[in-house]
Amino acid sequence: MPYYSFDLVVGEEFKNQGGIILEDIEVASDRADQLATELSQVKPELHQKGCSVRVTDRDDNEVYRTPLDPVPAWRR
Repeated sequence: MPYYSFDLVVGEEFKNQGGIILEDIEVASDRADQLATELSQVKPELHQKGCSVRVTDRDDNEVYRTPLDPVPAWRR
């Protein structure tokens, strides 16, 4: 099973949020979405700053990214 790392992206800075072995990228992307939701609730100062959570694989390739600020339904 692959190892994935999670980072909080603030501008050009990547703040490590930990890593875990998961079944596949689908599970890792679900975890990233959950982490983004939690961070947006715990750190409201990050709202409207374009912050996101990114997922990288063992080789440090970005495989997924999700914003902390949810995309409004009217913009989808």
